Amino acid sequence: QAQLVESGGGLVQAGESLRLSCTATGVTFSRYAMGWFRQAPGKERTMIAAIAWNGLNTVYADSVKGRFTVSRDNAANLLYLQMMNLRPEDTAVYYCAKARHPFGVASRYPTDFGSWGQGTQVTVSS
Repeated sequence: QAQLVESGGGLVQAGESLRLSCTATGVTFSRYAMGWFRQAPGKERTMIAAIAWNGLNTVYADSVKGRFTVSRDNAANLLYLQMMNLRPEDTAVYYCAKARHPFGVASRYPTDFGSWGQGTQVTVSS
């Protein structure tokens, strides 16, 4: 079964940058669209970025568009989220996810994803 592991979270000040990474095992990573979601305490999990299986299209939540960039390196079996100009409202647990079906485009909907990582905490102080 697929196992996803996020890394790169931490504590930063507002305006700083951070890069998250996700690696997948037990699956052919390069065949699947991938996504990044986040969840703050007491809030629903929401999509922030997703990328097609081949990296040719991406989608972003309005709240992060222009600040965050999702990318992937299929040869290295890695998914990235580059976060720029972080704000306190970006504080959340960040999760990577794998699409249920192979060769898909980027999706905004969590039901399209069948495997999830354990999450990595991002905290942005003012």
